[in-house]
Amino acid sequence: MVETTRLPKPVSESWHWQLDAACRDVSASSFFHPDNERGAARAERERNAKLICNQCAVLRQCREHALEAHEPYGIWGGLGEQERRELIAQRRAA
Repeated sequence: MVETTRLPKPVSESWHWQLDAACRDVSASSFFHPDNERGAARAERERNAKLICNQCAVLRQCREHALEAHEPYGIWGGLGEQERRELIAQRRAA
């Protein structure tokens, strides 16, 4: 089960940055893998998602949200699932 206590409170100031997100009008399927997606197809989808993230005005806010909330799936703030796990582990160790 996903831990939700780390999520920001449901007030607009906490989520307002999302209004400026480059992914706002892009299908979520570009950022979250379908069941059984592997290999080249997954790498290509992730690469394309990260290209969108790299052009985003709120990349830092998105990334920080994902790290604070321990988002387990998808591309957030230009980082994939494993990249986020590694950064979260580094933060814990520090």
